[in-house]
This record gives sequence, structure tokens and C-alpha cells, in this order.
Amino acid sequence: MTTSCKVSICVPTCNRPELLVECLDSCLAQTHTNIEVLIGDDSSDTRTQQLIATRYAHDARIRYVKNEPSLGQARNVASLFARATGDRIALIHDDDYFTNDGIESLLALWQQHPQLEVAFADQYEVDAHGHFDTAKSAAVNAAFHRTAAAQGLQKQPGRTGLVQMFPNNGWMANAALVKRISYRDDVGTCCDYVFGSELCLAASQVYYLHRYVSYYRKTDASVSGRSRGSASSASLTAFEFVSKLTLDASLEPARRLALRRLAPIVVSLYAKNDAPFAALRVAFEHLYAYAYGFDARLYYHLSLIARAFIPTKWRRLPPSAPRFP
Repeated sequence: MTTSCKVSICVPTCNRPELLVECLDSCLAQTHTNIEVLIGDDSSDTRTQQLIATRYAHDARIRYVKNEPSLGQARNVASLFARATGDRIALIHDDDYFTNDGIESLLALWQQHPQLEVAFADQYEVDAHGHFDTAKSAAVNAAFHRTAAAQGLQKQPGRTGLVQMFPNNGWMANAALVKRISYRDDVGTCCDYVFGSELCLAASQVYYLHRYVSYYRKTDASVSGRSRGSASSASLTAFEFVSKLTLDASLEPARRLALRRLAPIVVSLYAKNDAPFAALRVAFEHLYAYAYGFDARLYYHLSLIARAFIPTKWRRLPPSAPRFP
């Protein structure tokens, strides 16, 4: 494998030095050696700074910056992209990590397809302790349309981002394109999804490789989990983003598929946050998301909406009420 192509691996981190070690060690152990590892540290203390100084100070591939004041998720990632000097950019979050040949596997696709702009592959799902189940990981990838039958250059590059086939990290893309799209600071914790969608919509060639190249760790402290039940949820922002996108007619099925997943979540969020009229509007505008009445979630969500019309002091949900998302 040629090492002439330099890859910038961007690692945003915040208050997780104990997990960052595994992430950085996986980056430095790559079989493709022409890399730089850029770290943007948003931590509220100096533990990560001390870790870098003691463990990685003599590795010239590490380029560390302590953000003071902290930048927040989107601006931190955007700053990493801006600092990158490689021909390709890869992103990996501090609690995730690459397989040893992850970078090489993705980069090799450019030799086969010189006009390629974006590449991504499968992720193992790992628990907080680093354990993973191969069967469960396969099921999770399949749920996001990552299957053997889908491997190859994508006929509709933009579709991969809209339907969340494109992963939140563990991908690779041309540096110029990544820098042009970058992360947006106006979409909250939905910035990963918005970036992935806009990146793939802007790309002329996107390749999906049916092979594991990274590990995605699910933890209680994940960014996506902090506002899941609130009116500022990433799902609500994603719903609004997809709904308002100007798309070519050929991508309307992809929009519909994305909204089929998002609409019921948004209905539930509106109902639980005392916005019953908004919940009703979304539910009836997207009845296909409930199989036109054959999905039990519709009736549960209608009960939540009805409850939202009742003054708070009179509400009382029966203990045996079903729990749907």
C-alpha cells in the first residue's frame, strides 16, 4: 500500500481521557502510516492535556490543541477540519476507535476509483466496557442500510446521508470537500447528521465498503443522549432539516424514508413537551410513518396527544400504559 497520501485523522474530545487512550492508540497503530492525528480538547479540566504531555509528547504525528474557552461539539470538529493538512480527512470521536487497517481499507478505494470523494464502511457496536457482539453489530449496520448487497459506488450519493447509511464517524473523504461543507454550529447535537447529509449530497461519488473499519461505543454519556427527550432533541432538528431540504425529485423517496423514521419520534416529543397541535399535524401529515393506522405506535401517540390537552395537575398516566418510543 502506498504511503504517499497523507490522511488527517480528526479526534474531538471532551472529559474522557480514559477512553481517548484507546482511540489514539488505534490511530497510531494504523497500517497506513502517513497520518497526522489532530486532537481538539474541549475538556473542563487538564486531565487530557496531561495525558497527551506524558504519553504522546514525543510522537510527531500527534497535533494537540486545548480549546480555551471550549468550542462546543460543532465548532470543535470544524476547527479540526480547518487545521488538517492531509489529502484525506477521517473523523473518529474520542470514545470510538479504528481497526488497525481501517484507514488503509478506506484509502484503497481511491486507487480503484480515482474520482471518489467520500468512503465509509461498517462499524462494530461496542458497549461501555469495550465488548461487542458480531451478530448484534451486523443487525445494527443492516438497520442503517449497510449490507453486502449495498456495497459499491452509490447510485444516489445523497441518499446515503439522508437515510443515515453514512455513519457519524469512521469515514474518509477528500479534504477539500470536508473543509467546504464542515460542521454547522446552528443545528445543535444534530450536527453529525446534518454534516453527513450535506457531505453526501455535495459529493459526486460515494463508496460504501461492506467491511468493519471502526468501533462505535455506546455509553450513557453519549452526546446524542443528553437531549433525547426534550424539545431541543437532535431528532426534532433532523426532522426539520430533512423537511426543508431542497432536493432533486429523484431523492424524494430518500426524504420519505428518512421522515418515516423521524416523524413518530417527533410526534412523541411534541406530545411529551405540551405541543399537542404540532404533534397532531406531524402525525396526520406523515400517516405513512404509522403504516396508515396499522402501527400500534399511532394509537399510543394519540393517547399522549390527548393527555397533552389535559391540564398538568389533572394528568395521570395509568401504571400499565405501554411504552413506545
